[in-house]
Amino acid sequence: MKFGIYTLGCKVNTYESEFVKSLLENHGYEFRNFDDICDIYIINTCTVTNTSDIKSRKIIRQARRRNKDACIVAMGCFIQASSDNIIEDIDIALGNKDKSRIVDLIEQYFETKNKIVDLKENFDEKFEDMFIEKYQNRTRAFVKIQDGCENFCSYCIIPYVRGKCRSKNFDLVIKEIKTLVGNGFKEIVLTGIHTGNYGVDINTNFASLLNSIVQIEGLKRLRISSIEINELTDEVLEIIKNNDVIVNHLHIPIQAASDHVLKIMNRKYDLEFFQNRIKKIREIKKDISITTDIIVGHPLESDEDFNSSIEVIKEIGFSKIHVFPYSKRNGTKAAEMLQVDESIKKARAKKLLELSKELEINYMNKFIGKNLEVLIETCNSEYSIGHTTNYLNVKIYSKKYKSEDLITVKLTKIEYPFIIGE
Repeated sequence: MKFGIYTLGCKVNTYESEFVKSLLENHGYEFRNFDDICDIYIINTCTVTNTSDIKSRKIIRQARRRNKDACIVAMGCFIQASSDNIIEDIDIALGNKDKSRIVDLIEQYFETKNKIVDLKENFDEKFEDMFIEKYQNRTRAFVKIQDGCENFCSYCIIPYVRGKCRSKNFDLVIKEIKTLVGNGFKEIVLTGIHTGNYGVDINTNFASLLNSIVQIEGLKRLRISSIEINELTDEVLEIIKNNDVIVNHLHIPIQAASDHVLKIMNRKYDLEFFQNRIKKIREIKKDISITTDIIVGHPLESDEDFNSSIEVIKEIGFSKIHVFPYSKRNGTKAAEMLQVDESIKKARAKKLLELSKELEINYMNKFIGKNLEVLIETCNSEYSIGHTTNYLNVKIYSKKYKSEDLITVKLTKIEYPFIIGE
């Protein structure tokens, strides 16, 4: 039987989709493009925003229209959150537990043709072990080390659909990374719902894991997908300082650059703490790229809050900002607060995006004329594209490179969003 997978949302979803793909292939199923006519369509959904919900529904319905006789599997966060409103077009509704049972569930469906709803109430009891040996069409390998979050930020639905923090077995993480490196992957990306909280439930911590990973022979690059500022402990920073295998880039979500809004959001730090840690990071890695997430138009965010945020963001000097207009999530504390008008959110988002581009170009300009190593990710007959350790998006007009090549180039000029390398 032929199957296709469509993945929405975060790197954790990407990892889980790859795991599901490998499971099905190992049982004789044939992977196809999601736009092809397949016997099985799997949609790995996201519910972080209203837009995510809408897109999840849209992709499910498109799959049903493509082949009315196919088995439609919808899994993940949107499905876990929508347990009281399962969409008619779904044949198998699978939440955030038992994704490793997907082959059994598909076989059960084809045997009985009865709808299956597998949404456990105790879906967050323990980490569901997954193991990937290789990725197809990827040069960077994601490794999921953690699931769940217990921060309960006022705007966020994820703790309710991903559950409490649980961590992957320490030795299994090391074994998976060694396997991927042995299969030719030069860059490993550690990912999780609350990555830096790794180990809280298994009597270890993120620093200990990092310290073991950096010693893996053959590993060229280690990237942390995202980490909270208060999890960049002195111990973690010392490992980053002393190990060049950890890339020169950190993604640290600030979410708001106003103490007033941070308190409303129930974030676990204030601006003084955030800025002091950033200064310490830059003392360790002078030219490090620090990117961030910011939510605009959070309930009770005033014009004064937003305008002061702009100044703080400039002062911190992020190299890029991922901008998210606040999205009301029913069941969260922020959903009960006074909402900011949509037109105001839109205007604030536009202003922040303009600032992000300015900051990104400023950061790029620091490296014009310098030689940096680039991991090639995509190629065609005209050019190759890859990333530096500090996540500059480099385009090289050359036909001689191939995916997974690690080459040194001279950065010559900016063709936004790329920087040109020779």
